[in-house]
Amino acid sequence: KVLERLNQFGTETYTPTKTLVKHWSDRKKKVKTCLLPSMVLVRLAKKEVNKVFEIQGVKRYLFVHGARAVVYDYEVVAMKNYLESKFKVDKQTKNIIGKTIDIPLLNQSGEIVAIEGKKCIVRLQMLAATMSFQLN
Repeated sequence: KVLERLNQFGTETYTPTKTLVKHWSDRKKKVKTCLLPSMVLVRLAKKEVNKVFEIQGVKRYLFVHGARAVVYDYEVVAMKNYLESKFKVDKQTKNIIGKTIDIPLLNQSGEIVAIEGKKCIVRLQMLAATMSFQLN
């Protein structure tokens, strides 16, 4: 809803989403969920940074090391590229849970949290978000 309100306000926004299959006792349904929960990426001029607080539902900016977090265009492009492809990891990666790996499509590094079947769960260091990758 915040994303829609920001768009109506004329703000350029992006929220990466993924589609999950949710299971209920009587049915299955594909549901779009946010890749970065509770976050909406916005592009604003410096003089407009406080205008977003005029939108109902906007609470605060994400801060990293005491400064407002900045997500660069190449990082947004990398997220879009990630959502359109699969992350390739060799079989040796299964032995390095807890290690830090580079994620070229996102231009970031992350800590491997778990390997579940063909899924690698990684905690991104930049945004403190957790992502899962389909292993080939």
